[in-house]
Amino acid sequence: MAFRRRNKSYPFFSQEFLIQNHADIVFTLVIFILIGLMFESTAKTAILFIQPQYNITTLTSDGEVTLYHYGWKDWATVIFYFFIAIILHAVVQEYLLDKVIRRLHLSKSKNTKFNESGQLCVFHLVSSVWSFYILITEGYILHPSSLWENYPHVLLRFQVKFFYLTQLAYWLHALPELYFQKVRKEELTRQLQYICLYLLHVAAPYLLNMSRLGLVLLFLQYVSELGFHIARLFYFTDENHQKMFDMWAVSFVFTRMVTLTLMFLAVGFGLARAENQGLDIETGNFNTVLIRMTVLLLVCLTQSWLLWKFIRFQLRRWREFRHEQAVRKKTAPKQALRPIKRDSFGHHENGVLKAENGTSPRTKKLKSP
Repeated sequence: MAFRRRNKSYPFFSQEFLIQNHADIVFTLVIFILIGLMFESTAKTAILFIQPQYNITTLTSDGEVTLYHYGWKDWATVIFYFFIAIILHAVVQEYLLDKVIRRLHLSKSKNTKFNESGQLCVFHLVSSVWSFYILITEGYILHPSSLWENYPHVLLRFQVKFFYLTQLAYWLHALPELYFQKVRKEELTRQLQYICLYLLHVAAPYLLNMSRLGLVLLFLQYVSELGFHIARLFYFTDENHQKMFDMWAVSFVFTRMVTLTLMFLAVGFGLARAENQGLDIETGNFNTVLIRMTVLLLVCLTQSWLLWKFIRFQLRRWREFRHEQAVRKKTAPKQALRPIKRDSFGHHENGVLKAENGTSPRTKKLKSP
């Protein structure tokens, strides 16, 4: 299965060969893992990569329910879906984004940003819909107090744990994709910043057993980022589409306010008033003053950094708009045309003297002596 058009063949074990064929190589590894399920001797090992581990069956009023907690074996599942994310990345790039880019004829810098926004737009759309579905089915939206009540939230349903594992796999896959996509050095620092921030904000609530609160915050962030990347895609297709950035600006500020409010409500007040105070790693309780203050400080610093970048972005847009308006005023054609200079008996046209009636005056012939 080939994901890339090969215009040129490169030698094995070369850098260009790896970049050009990385999706095919990863696809082969996935096939080997799936083949391992077919044999009894390797099925137990292969299932570690595909299915989430650490399941516990409990009896409830609704019957038997299977719940999960985390452990070191989760890394095997993350690695498998890390490979799946690389394959899906190549599929979206080859069969969707590359076809659109060929029609738009963008510059190299805009091509890079278009690919970035296209990939993130697909991911944020899927993640926001998925997380919203979990919030509805688990009842976290209708009962906000459940975000901090009965802490620690050690046991998770399958869809919640699988969501966190796939989120970790996607943001981990984004690191080698910087190499495969040949991201420029100017863009490398910026992309590394938000990839590491996402990894931190996905892993922290999962490991600290604050999965419910983290799920709500991720949903808000993904919806806000989805609006930004949609606006940027429309801007690259036609630079006159800038109104969507204004709509995104409103949602961005609203998201920051709701995020900070939820954090202070859940961590600052909800967990602070909980009965089980203290550090207990065996039971998964991390409800201490130091950890709560660290989490609050981390989220506040992240939101402040995002607001600072947002203000800089808006100021740059405003300066560019003012500059464009000034250039348009200077290059605008003058309304009043200059009057054509005419002589007393006619005017010049194309170097020939014309009379007022449009006829050329005859030249007098000299009399011969």
